[in-house]
Parts: sequence; structure tokens; C-alpha cells
Amino acid sequence: MKKVITYGTYDLLHVGHINLLRRAKAMGDYLLVVLSSDEFNALKHKTAYHSYEDRKTILEAIKYVDEVIPEYTWEQKVKDVVDNNIDIFVMGHDWEGQFDFLKDYCEVVYLPRTEGISTTKIKNDLNMGTSDHQE
Repeated sequence: MKKVITYGTYDLLHVGHINLLRRAKAMGDYLLVVLSSDEFNALKHKTAYHSYEDRKTILEAIKYVDEVIPEYTWEQKVKDVVDNNIDIFVMGHDWEGQFDFLKDYCEVVYLPRTEGISTTKIKNDLNMGTSDHQE
């Protein structure tokens, strides 16, 4: 069985997330998603709209995702890969080169992101009151 792993916060789930998860799952038989815990988000000075538990529940409902575990530190990636017998590590291309150190343990793939969508864009649009709706 070929196992794939990916990481993320997966807050305000959108089509870009689904595309990444679909493509990651297509690379193997089993997709493990390591989800940023609320504590880890705090360390990164990041605030998620949804709690870890809610984000985990949402991810577990997606047909491409086989398992969700928490991420507590940047440093846990090697342990996650080794402990879970991972064959392929997948991240979005905006992380290109950042996880090449994992090539000693598994294949590392950076997938193109879906153009025009991101959680940051959604948050910015909501904060600015941007809408396509005409009154």
C-alpha cells in the first residue's frame, strides 16, 4: 500500500483544498492529513476560524482523506513520515524546497495550487466586505 502525507491548517475549506487533497490521494492508496493544532497555530501567530476539532471533523468527511492527526511542531515531520511508513510527502508549490530534507525518508512532491483561491484571500475579501453581489 502506497501512503501519502500532507500538512495544513485547512481552515475555511475551499476548492483549492479539495483539489490538493484529491491530487494527493491519487498518488497513493492512503492519505494521511496532518492538521495544525490550535496550539501550533498560536505558535505560528495564526488564528483559525474553526477549532482543531471542527477542522478535523470536516476533513474526515472528505472522501479523499483516510486519517487526520494533529501537528504540534514544525519538527515532527520526520517522525510522522517514519512512524506512518509514508511513501510520498505532498505540499503546495508555494512551499517548494522547504521540505526537501524529507527526501532521505520518502518522495517529496510540490503540487501547483489552484489559482485565484486561498484562505487568506477569503479572509481578506470578507474583511473588506468584497462581494460580487450587485445591489
